[in-house]
Amino acid sequence: MPHASSSSDDDALLPLDAVRARPVPGGAATARARAGRAVRAAGTPRTAATARVPKTDAPARGVPEPAAVLPVARVAVDMPLPHLDRPFDYLVPAALDADAVPGTRVRVRFAGKLVDGFLLERAETTEHEGKLARLERVVSAEPVLTPEIVLLARAVADRYAGTLADVLRLAVPPRHARVEAEGGAEEGAEGGPGRERPEPGPWADYPDGESFLAALADGRSPRAVWTALPGMGEGGPAWATAVATAVRETLRGGRGALVVLPDGKDVALADAALSEALGSGTHVALTADLGPAERYRRWLRVLRGQARVAVGTRAAAFAPVRDLGLVVIWDDGDDLHAERLAPYPHTREILSLRAHQARAGLLIGGYARTAEATQLIATGWAGPIAAARETVRNRAPRVHPAGEDSELAKDEAARAARLPSLAWRTLRAGLESGPVLVQVPRRGYLPALACQNCRAPARCGHCRGPLALRGGHAVPYCRWCGRIAGDWRCSACGAARVRAQVIGARRTAEELGRAFPSVQVRTSGKEGVLATVGAGRALVVATPGAEPVAEGGYAAAVLLDGWALLGRPDLRVGEETLRRWMNAAALLRPRAELVVMADSSVLAVQALLRWDPITHAERELAERTELGFPPAVRLATLTGSPAAVREMLGEVVLPGEAQVLGPVPVDAPRGDEVRERAMVRVPRGSGSALATALKGAVGVRSARKASEVVRVCIDPLDVI
Repeated sequence: MPHASSSSDDDALLPLDAVRARPVPGGAATARARAGRAVRAAGTPRTAATARVPKTDAPARGVPEPAAVLPVARVAVDMPLPHLDRPFDYLVPAALDADAVPGTRVRVRFAGKLVDGFLLERAETTEHEGKLARLERVVSAEPVLTPEIVLLARAVADRYAGTLADVLRLAVPPRHARVEAEGGAEEGAEGGPGRERPEPGPWADYPDGESFLAALADGRSPRAVWTALPGMGEGGPAWATAVATAVRETLRGGRGALVVLPDGKDVALADAALSEALGSGTHVALTADLGPAERYRRWLRVLRGQARVAVGTRAAAFAPVRDLGLVVIWDDGDDLHAERLAPYPHTREILSLRAHQARAGLLIGGYARTAEATQLIATGWAGPIAAARETVRNRAPRVHPAGEDSELAKDEAARAARLPSLAWRTLRAGLESGPVLVQVPRRGYLPALACQNCRAPARCGHCRGPLALRGGHAVPYCRWCGRIAGDWRCSACGAARVRAQVIGARRTAEELGRAFPSVQVRTSGKEGVLATVGAGRALVVATPGAEPVAEGGYAAAVLLDGWALLGRPDLRVGEETLRRWMNAAALLRPRAELVVMADSSVLAVQALLRWDPITHAERELAERTELGFPPAVRLATLTGSPAAVREMLGEVVLPGEAQVLGPVPVDAPRGDEVRERAMVRVPRGSGSALATALKGAVGVRSARKASEVVRVCIDPLDVI
């Protein structure tokens, strides 16, 4: 393994081949060695070599004296280059001995430049034969990187063919010196749940709910996939109260808990439920909108043991909760759980790895169920938690597809109408007793236009991007380059008039406002997400995922433009459409009326009618297994220029069972470059071998400084 070495003036670094050696236990060295022992997995496997004690002769002028005990520091240098994904050895000066403890941030010289890094462990020996470069500085004496998080980051990097440095950027937030200086007591917060066993709350509606809580309270580690019931509790959705109850039982068992949610709206709901169940000071909420300083302050409270529970969005999956006993992920099918930065990990996989390593409980919850969660049940790794069918029927809304036979007999145009008479009747009846929800799949006003004459898509004359309208009196503009298309003419027929191809949420709200002039119309979407609405009469137009919670629940709902969700070219289209519909329908009052604008023969519509996401997920998993799609197999995509993708495919040594599909052209972000994508498919048992092979190939390209980068993504959400 390469180590950082220095010349006589300590200015140049030369990587040499060597491997690490175990620190020699003895006296005070043993305690410090134990602190870093768990993080040794962050390095590469050892080989047979002779461990060497770093030179400790009388230092020359200007060269600092090394530490007397454990003088070698193994550092994870912040270098994203794949061929440098290993720890490097440095000499610990005596002046930094007290502060250079495992987990601290340090500055080291690498290839002649000062770079950041994390000190993983201290050791007595090194495999490097020459002089070691020294630690330049300990940035902070706060050990922000715990051994558990190092092991988790290493496992995530290996799972997704990434580097430790990339994962650590996701795991540890940037430092704020002023916040660190505020300090804090090491003891946990006062209060918390008592030792007596309280009522199970929402878990009483599930046959296995109370046994799940009992296992958490007894210090055991149950793993479950939870299909939540729809409906509202006293202070909000029932799912938030159920999660808070599970966390409370985990604390009663003497362990901490971690809850990860898709967005800030859900974090606010869970935060309120946890405050009600646990009191103040026991938990913290971690979201990006807090700002860097406040988020780091709360993260330090978790690190220092002042808060035993953390709740947040996907970055909170790495929160350093002490004595972790339960990890929870809600709505694991939401694409917000997929990281957009390399190595593109998914929160569900991170938490599954963490639960396995920490021997903690795991709860995967949602109204719908993903094929990945169903796979965990099928393999026996997790068990199901679901309510009885009688309970489901009493809590679920009454669903009516717009094209059912009885409605077509009354209104022959119901199948083609965007808002048939059934939807209008449902809206009017619902407004008599409270707010009504209208879900629209597309945001904006008119996000897609077509030629009025020949129906060809309206394209920009400069970049060929799609044209759209921002308002009723606006001029078409290009969604790619932003240019105004005031003099647009169809390239196919020469016509100058456009028509709406897709209607967005703002145009829908405008039309409903004209139809119901005495009713307040509120919108929730990208421009502004509403968290809650009152119990009074109102029409709430929202895009999927932005539906606000209504006080007491919605009186009715209409799910518009089902074709827009079901017609997408996506492997997960049925699963994703059902998830979005059920998330919206779960906000209704029990047995409330819901109209879905889709064909009743579609499997996702049938699952919504019966409120049966389990059967739909099991059928989805069976079909994917038969066709060889994830999660039945492990899949990797290689995306880049045609030459780079083909070059990498020719160099990588894939497992024997691997099947290469492609490469095929893919759409570039703005259509101005040629890109191709190849897929590599292997059985699930060969997933680790596939990740290792791809990481090695990327490392070879990085070492020889290949000019073009190939993006490698393991188990991507977007397959088709």
